[in-house]
Amino acid sequence: MTAIDTLTSFQRHGLVLRAELLSFDADPGDGDTPLPGTVRHLPDGALWLENGRIRALDDYVRLAPQLPEGIEIVDHSDKLIMPGFIDSHVHYVQLEIMASYGRQLLDWLNDYTFPEECRFAVREHADAIAEAFIEELLRVGTTTAQVFGSSHPQSMEAFFAASQRRELRMLAGKVLMDRHAPEALTDDTFGGIHDSERLIADWHGKGRLGYSVTPRFAPTSTRAQLDAAGGLLRSDPSLWLQTHLAENTGEIAWVAELFPESRDYLNVYEQSGLVGPRSTFAHGIHLDDEMRARLAGQGANIAFCPSSNMFLGSGLFDRRSAREAGLAVSVASDIGAGTDLSGLATLKAAYQVGQLRGEALTAWQGFYALTLGNARALSLDGHIGRLAEGMEADFVVLDTRATPLLARRTARCQTLAERLFALMMLGDDRAILETWANGRCQHRR
Repeated sequence: MTAIDTLTSFQRHGLVLRAELLSFDADPGDGDTPLPGTVRHLPDGALWLENGRIRALDDYVRLAPQLPEGIEIVDHSDKLIMPGFIDSHVHYVQLEIMASYGRQLLDWLNDYTFPEECRFAVREHADAIAEAFIEELLRVGTTTAQVFGSSHPQSMEAFFAASQRRELRMLAGKVLMDRHAPEALTDDTFGGIHDSERLIADWHGKGRLGYSVTPRFAPTSTRAQLDAAGGLLRSDPSLWLQTHLAENTGEIAWVAELFPESRDYLNVYEQSGLVGPRSTFAHGIHLDDEMRARLAGQGANIAFCPSSNMFLGSGLFDRRSAREAGLAVSVASDIGAGTDLSGLATLKAAYQVGQLRGEALTAWQGFYALTLGNARALSLDGHIGRLAEGMEADFVVLDTRATPLLARRTARCQTLAERLFALMMLGDDRAILETWANGRCQHRR
């Protein structure tokens, strides 16, 4: 078959990947064994792709007789395919300050973050970092992220344009800050809102892109700006909201000084209409049960950023209390304070935080969070997060023998749970053989 014949066949029939398939249909629970009906595992599966979506999947021997004659079959029989990884909170504009010597949160912002974000006033710089950031995401198997830009509109124009060229499903927004930041980063109170409105008109709902309204955190926005951000959400319920909440004790004390009329940090956001089912609050370490219940009642989610929390010494997230409150918890890298863009590294750090709190994270719960759990938290589970008929074809091909040590450990494993846990602890970017988005292979190791 010639290259032209292969291309024509692909356009007409798509292609099939033969591999071990693993996906979640629901929350597997916190037990060592997943709840019945929550996991779909096909040791010898077939994933049929067509027009950027999953046309069908089944055991290979069952699906093979239904396949069109001549369809391309990619043999990954010794590999594991899972839905593409999702990162619910990350700052693309901080890519180049990762691994800067640690400080507490407020020092980190002043010493590293703000000077770095000033560079994004130049569109050429934003273009270069957006490209590099997306390449890094794909290299570690992340196909969707909720992303902070800088306060410059061009930072988001660069990111959205780079994402659209690859037909990626991404959420992102321009940072809103009208005080307590360098002049080069500070918005006019309503100028930042007008910039956001223009970006929403240009990019929200375009292809696979969505806009997240993005006040950095309460201390860097006046009440007027927070209220105006809430107005954007009320005007279009399809928008998302992302910000930070209760990450650091010094930050919390500062919020109390700046907003004395609010009963607590969360109430600052509630009073401006920023808490809802499409709202992501990064960190949420220092919350009480009543605040968790309020967040859960409005359908918001907390982005758990374990490597960042440990790097900045912010604290250990109480995942058990959040789950007991019915509060959705997503997992995130929080680059640049986080120490790795890899979802596998994030799960490893989350397990370590859990061990310190006496609430170990199972591999079932970890990989659920990284795929369907994050998709649900971001209201994207109708599009991504599962391997299922009709879903968008975003997935990762994993090599569980990618390194000598991982191969040795995997060879000793007796169960799927053991293999997944070994991957969670020992895996890194080398375990990502391929990353597919919108039905196309966009990274190959």
